[in-house]
Amino acid sequence: MRRTGGAGGSASFDYNAADRKVYEERIRDFLPDRIADIHTHVWLDAHKTHDPREFDRVVSWPTLVAKDNPIEDLDACYALLFPGKTVTPLIFSEVGPGDDIDAMNAYAAASARSRGYPALLFARPDWTGGELSARLDAGGFVGAKVYLSFAPAYLPREEIRIFDFLPPEQLHELDRRKAIVMLHIPRSGRLRDPVNIAQLMEIEANFPSIKLVVAHAGRAYCEEDLGDAPERLGGTRNLVFDFSANTNAAVFARLLRAFGPDRCLFGSDLPITRMRMRRICTGGRYVNLVPRGRYGDVSGDPNMAELDPPKAESLSLFLYEEILAIRTACEAVGLDRADVEKIFEGNAQRLIP
Repeated sequence: MRRTGGAGGSASFDYNAADRKVYEERIRDFLPDRIADIHTHVWLDAHKTHDPREFDRVVSWPTLVAKDNPIEDLDACYALLFPGKTVTPLIFSEVGPGDDIDAMNAYAAASARSRGYPALLFARPDWTGGELSARLDAGGFVGAKVYLSFAPAYLPREEIRIFDFLPPEQLHELDRRKAIVMLHIPRSGRLRDPVNIAQLMEIEANFPSIKLVVAHAGRAYCEEDLGDAPERLGGTRNLVFDFSANTNAAVFARLLRAFGPDRCLFGSDLPITRMRMRRICTGGRYVNLVPRGRYGDVSGDPNMAELDPPKAESLSLFLYEEILAIRTACEAVGLDRADVEKIFEGNAQRLIP
C-alpha cells in the first residue's frame, strides 16, 4: 500500500520489507488476535478550513503525515499493519478552531454507523450541557473528545487549564451519562504539572461516573514529564491512561507499576503514527527523527530532526515503535499474557458501552 498524504500532498505512506520483518519477528506474537484501538481519528480534508500552523497552542508536525484519514483508509491501514489481527477502533474527528465541526462530527458518526464502531463527539466548551447532550444523542456517540485548542482565545497557552475546555456544566452531563471523555491535557509541564494533577483529581472526586481517558500517557513523552504524578495520582480509582503516540518504555513502565495493567490502554492515534520515525529525548524534550526531506522543511521545528542514509533506512513506523515500547515496559514490569490482553483489548471493552 502506498498512499499520498501530508501537507500539500508531499508526504507518503509506504510499507516495506523491513517493516514486515519488525512486525513478524517482534510484534505479531506479542499482540492478541483481537485489538481495541481506543484513540483513532477520522476526517475528510474537505471539512478542514484552517491551517493548523496558524495556532501556537499545539505542535504542527502531525499535519505533515496525513491531510485526512477517511474511514476506508483507516480500515486499509489496519489490514496492512496488523495482518492476522482484528482491530476495532474508537473513532473521533480531528478538529481545529475554524473547521466545520458539525460536518466533521457527522462524518465520524456516519463512519461509525457504517462499520459498527463506537465514536466520540468532538466537543466545544461553549456548548451548554443541553447542547452537548443533544449532539451526543443525535450522533449516537459514547462520549466526548475535548481539546485545548478550543479554550478561550484570550488565554495564553501556559495558562490554559483542563476546565477551560472541559467545563463543569459538560462534566455534569457526561457524568450523568457515564460517558467516556478523551482528554489531551494542556500546559508545558504535561502530566507533572500541579494544576493538571489537581484538576484530574477534582474530576475523579466530583464526577466519579465519567470514564476519563488521559491521552498519550498524559503527554509524558519523556521521563521528566512524569515528575511525581504517578504517586500523587496513585489514589485515584477511575481515570485511565492510553499510550497513543508515545514511545517511551520507561514512562509506560512507571504508569503500569503505579496503576496496574487494568488502567492502561493501547491507542494508535492514527493516522499520525504512520510516520516513519524514531523518537528520542534530549534535555527533557522529545525529538522525532525522520528521513531527511520526507516531511518537507522541518528545520524550524524543535520536535523534529532528520537523519541521512544509512541511519534513515533503519527507521520503522511510529506505530510499531509505540508497540515495541509497550512490549519492553510489559516485560520490565513482569506482566503476563492476560495482562497484555487487557491493555490491547479487555480494558477498552470494559469502558465502551
